[in-house]
Amino acid sequence: MSDNAIATAAAQISATRASAVVPVVTTFFDEATFTATHVVHDPATLRAAVIDPVLDFDQASGRTSHASADRVIAHVEAHGLTVDWLLETHAHADHLSAAPYLKQRLGGQIVIGAAIRTVQNVFGKVFNEGPAFARDGSQFDLLMDDGHAFRVGEIEAVALHVPGHTPACLAYVIGDAVFVGDTLFMPDYGTARADFPGGDARTLYRSIRRLMALPDETRVFLCHDYKATGRDQFVWETTIGAERTANVHVHEGVSEDEFVAMREARDATLGMPKLILPSIQVNMRAGHLPEPDSNGVRYLRLPVDLL
Repeated sequence: MSDNAIATAAAQISATRASAVVPVVTTFFDEATFTATHVVHDPATLRAAVIDPVLDFDQASGRTSHASADRVIAHVEAHGLTVDWLLETHAHADHLSAAPYLKQRLGGQIVIGAAIRTVQNVFGKVFNEGPAFARDGSQFDLLMDDGHAFRVGEIEAVALHVPGHTPACLAYVIGDAVFVGDTLFMPDYGTARADFPGGDARTLYRSIRRLMALPDETRVFLCHDYKATGRDQFVWETTIGAERTANVHVHEGVSEDEFVAMREARDATLGMPKLILPSIQVNMRAGHLPEPDSNGVRYLRLPVDLL
């Protein structure tokens, strides 16, 4: 990870706040998976990105539906937006991605971090995928490394590699806003778990410290909220300053060793996300379902006594 990428992002945020054009962010919250999907657009050009879209999935019946994605489509069409980017912060373990459906309906490139190859190698073995399953990230339209620069309309953007929750986690800085995926939650809730295959609490701490080097006024948009104890409403927006000073797990003054001890002890008490097995199988394929069997039916695998 390069400090130059953080410096570039910080300069970009300061420049955006000094200008008249800041990205407009509209969020769609799926309470079934506690997932926030963000639509961010440039008000000058109406070019847009969709971040972490949700495909509705009923595990009991094995049925998918598009109600959540259709709300995003309705918003995009109602506001005359053009979608250039379908940005995944990581290969999610709690919901299936609707990126291919949105690409079919709205266009845009499906993007994830270049380290998705590591995730594909790990979970290709977990699900005993054969040679037909590519482990080179080619299911996605574009793989971004740390510091990858792009634009949403005329608004500058940069990808930051923030591993720890998974090896492939990216945060996207777009104008004065950063979309952090599962790396951080609201200050009263803390941080992401780091016990999935390829996760690491020490790496997560260092990634979070990189994010906290961004200007305090940076708007932070989260991928999830679970309502911290004593809070009645779901919330998915905060600031770097609030995270740096008040995050219950990793505020200023919490050392790396203290964080690692807390995170590893906490993770040992957590159960597996209920949709992790179907989610990973789909999301490591860029949101595509596995190819149909000879009977024309698509199947998801369930490894027994493995994880």
